[in-house]
Amino acid sequence: MSAEDEIDEVAEPGEQDESESEANLDDWGAAMAEQADAEAEAESESDSEKQDPSMQAAQFDQFDETIGASEAGTSSADDVNLEIILDIPITIAMEIGRTQINIRNLLQLNQGSVVELDRLAGEPMDVLVNSTLIAHGEVVVVNDKFGIRLTDVISPAERVKRLR
Repeated sequence: MSAEDEIDEVAEPGEQDESESEANLDDWGAAMAEQADAEAEAESESDSEKQDPSMQAAQFDQFDETIGASEAGTSSADDVNLEIILDIPITIAMEIGRTQINIRNLLQLNQGSVVELDRLAGEPMDVLVNSTLIAHGEVVVVNDKFGIRLTDVISPAERVKRLR
């Protein structure tokens, strides 16, 4: 077959072989019919589940609190091993105070600028552990380093309330 014969066999744009277009329509129609059948089948299954009296809701046994802690896969409060958590790193921060300013004022700050905080002089600092308030304290200097003397420790119950 020559190149001219091959060019003659190529259809003009917009021109399709009738048998090819019929085959495409048949394939499309078959796919649509298959989808409709699948949807109808799924719908009939959901209807039969609603109406089928032999279908029952799942029932679970109640948790028996008499099961020993070792059987349940957890340990009791008496057997807590604190060694597991002693090496977990935490962040402790001391906060003198806070303030809110506009970005315009922030951009105007330079060396020597004074930013007013929301605390009074002599008021205790906040001691934060992983951003959670746990205590209040006052600044001390020990061997030329700053430190904090705790004056008030927040109770665990109060800490949980503040988290919410």
